[in-house]
Amino acid sequence: MEADKQPLQELSFEEAMERLEDVVNRLENGEVPLEESIRLFEEGMKLSRYCGAKLEKMEQQVEILARENGDWVRKPFHPDEEAGD
Repeated sequence: MEADKQPLQELSFEEAMERLEDVVNRLENGEVPLEESIRLFEEGMKLSRYCGAKLEKMEQQVEILARENGDWVRKPFHPDEEAGD
């Protein structure tokens, strides 16, 4: 897989998720030697942290348009808040 050779910071979110899914599948299969399992586990943890950080960054960039007093204003998106506040 091409993504295997790219440095982690150069992977898109989608590429990193695809690689993480591949790692998990290989580990779940249980047919890799112990040393390879440890390497895959470490790689999976790095990919998981990378994907989490990318998602967090994207959430910070998401804004919503809300109508206040007849004008459209930009507000940060907070998915934890109830709809209709």
